[in-house]
Amino acid sequence: MSLLRREDKSCGLPTLEIQRLGWLLVALVSILVIATGMPAEEQDSHGNAPRLTAGMLNDAELNAGFHLLYELKFDEARERFTKWEEKHPAQPVGPALEAASSLFEEFYRKGVLTSEFFLDDKRLLGGIKGDPDTILDRQFAAAAQRAAELARRRLHNQRLDADALFALTLVEGMQADDLFLIQRRQLESLHHLREADRDARILLQIAPDTDDAYVALGAANYIIGCLPGYKRAMLWVGGVRGDKALGIQQLERAALSEHTHYLRPYARLMLALAALREKDTDTTRQQLRTLVAEFPENPLFAAELAKVTPVISGASSIESR
Repeated sequence: MSLLRREDKSCGLPTLEIQRLGWLLVALVSILVIATGMPAEEQDSHGNAPRLTAGMLNDAELNAGFHLLYELKFDEARERFTKWEEKHPAQPVGPALEAASSLFEEFYRKGVLTSEFFLDDKRLLGGIKGDPDTILDRQFAAAAQRAAELARRRLHNQRLDADALFALTLVEGMQADDLFLIQRRQLESLHHLREADRDARILLQIAPDTDDAYVALGAANYIIGCLPGYKRAMLWVGGVRGDKALGIQQLERAALSEHTHYLRPYARLMLALAALREKDTDTTRQQLRTLVAEFPENPLFAAELAKVTPVISGASSIESR
């Protein structure tokens, strides 16, 4: 509280006035969130949103690309995605998934997808050590920009285009992750986080079975929920909320739902790491065993499972810490 008082004084405004301005900002953000939700004219006569389907969410070729990605065969996965893009040049999902392959590789190289990273508050809440990989960073930025431009172009013509909304949700969520964890520009990540949250909510209104969208919502809710209380309060005033329990519920839905396609393994990994932070090693082991069985060529999943598998003494390397 002493820090807050010093900041209030430096602005030349009394504390009560600062509080009033904060609540005014909250009200304005709430109005904006409501205003940018489901367009009224797109609802049916009963006020319900139409039920649509994201047609690109279960494409065999894209699924094959993701399988390669989860086996850490990044170049082969990107080759699949770029070939798919050539066949579907107007479809934003292709470049969005190409961007995902570059970001996933960066996460792997920097150790983001490990228990050591997730259990270290300084790293989880402060970002990686060192600089991003220049080539991967450039690849990710270019593909993400193409995907966002194609998605917004489609949404300009059809505001309830489920494929475009899915691509935009994925891109905004990845850009938020990239800025927060890789670039270490946490404040800049908040804009993309709000956009991802808004797009995901609209997508789930019109296509309720698009459970891949819960990955972005769940990861954001959990990580923000891990922040200290005073930081969460500052983000709340800016329209960004975090809830660890809700985040885990959303990750569980994405990990276990039959309607989650491309991002289910990623959701399982995020759920496993979040559960480990909450000392729920049973859930961690269960999710990692499933991943090892599905992707036996991925050494990351096997290594993480070994860390939480009890040894002869009845303890595990992480559980005994």
